[in-house]
Amino acid sequence: MTGVQDPVVKGRFTMSTNEGGSSGGCFIYQSNGPKVLDVTLSPDGSKEEVDWVISKGAKPLPEIVPGAIGHYGQDGSADNTQASATLVHGLDQVIVELWRGVKGRDNTADVVALMKLVGPKLIVEAKTKD
Repeated sequence: MTGVQDPVVKGRFTMSTNEGGSSGGCFIYQSNGPKVLDVTLSPDGSKEEVDWVISKGAKPLPEIVPGAIGHYGQDGSADNTQASATLVHGLDQVIVELWRGVKGRDNTADVVALMKLVGPKLIVEAKTKD
């Protein structure tokens, strides 16, 4: 998905039931430093924000988790390999951001596929109160 050999991986997720909600992230870097991929969980999601981003041209995510909504898209020109997907359930939000994909790959399909793998686990276990 990233084309990076021997990436540097950092991060952690904190699943909680307090007012702050669940949060955290996993960040993948090239060995020389630039970030290539991240997965972030935060209690900052909103249906209105998802609807607004879709109204601006993002594509709606297929249903991944019952009751959750989301969007995905590629940023910039066709030569840009940056793509992202966002999944929101209540206030909980998972974002997959591919900062540097591989030219010639379908980077939007890659972020949607990764969201299908990690989104359900993170969203279902998140405990943010509405």
